[in-house]
Amino acid sequence: MQSKYKIHLLRANLLAAAAALAFWTLDAQPIAILLLWLSVGWLCITALLLDFSHRHSRGLPWQVLPGLLLLGLIASAPEQHDMLIWAWAAIFMLPQARWVLALNAMAALLSGALIAPQLPLPAGGLILLLLGILCLLAVSSARQLVDMNGAIGQRLRLIPKVNLWAGEQLLRDLPREQTRSEREVIYAELFILQVKRRQLWPTAKKLCELTYSFENTYRLNSTTLAALMLSRSPQEATRRRKQLQAALPENVVSHHEPLMDIEPSTLTLEHLCNTPKAQGSS
Repeated sequence: MQSKYKIHLLRANLLAAAAALAFWTLDAQPIAILLLWLSVGWLCITALLLDFSHRHSRGLPWQVLPGLLLLGLIASAPEQHDMLIWAWAAIFMLPQARWVLALNAMAALLSGALIAPQLPLPAGGLILLLLGILCLLAVSSARQLVDMNGAIGQRLRLIPKVNLWAGEQLLRDLPREQTRSEREVIYAELFILQVKRRQLWPTAKKLCELTYSFENTYRLNSTTLAALMLSRSPQEATRRRKQLQAALPENVVSHHEPLMDIEPSTLTLEHLCNTPKAQGSS
């Protein structure tokens, strides 16, 4: 899990952006005012409804909205918003899907065509050339970051495209997850499963299917699995554990520890594998 997910900071940034856009409406054109207030509403609703499940969004990629908003603002008053053309370089710095990148590229070209008549020919050509170079550099940097993170992730995963990691990764993740759960007021616990050797891989795949996509699972040794589970409260965690135990083989035994009760500096994989075993009703 990546450290960039900070709910309170993200909520504050969204509300600050909404306030800035609302202030901008004072001198905007009517069409621009409409676009700005739609954006303010979307930012406020997103901030108020934000939950820890935003770690993985299954909906429309959010990078689409800034591009469409930027195009709308430039189109509503090209003579007033021509300086916004430089914001496209920041848009292309965002890691994004290829189809979103293509959509934003078309929107950027349209934006350039809209402000071109407002600029003298030599200056306009130079500005568009510099903007194109900046956008290409931004796209290249974003793609390198995506490729690098993807390569690192695939090397650490035990099964490609499955959130199953080596036990050593758990020792690295624990301090970060403790800090995050305390900051974001999320109840986190380590759910440990003892299985027979021949059941390890089928149980690991099943555990990955039953947990959230932002919750990692780990192979501690040939008979022990663990999952970092995130819930809104201890009661919800208990309910989720019971659901997992009911879906797993009956001979699987389990144990759980609240994440805040674990001392990462002295923790070892051997200790985790030898924790007191409790039956499925634990």
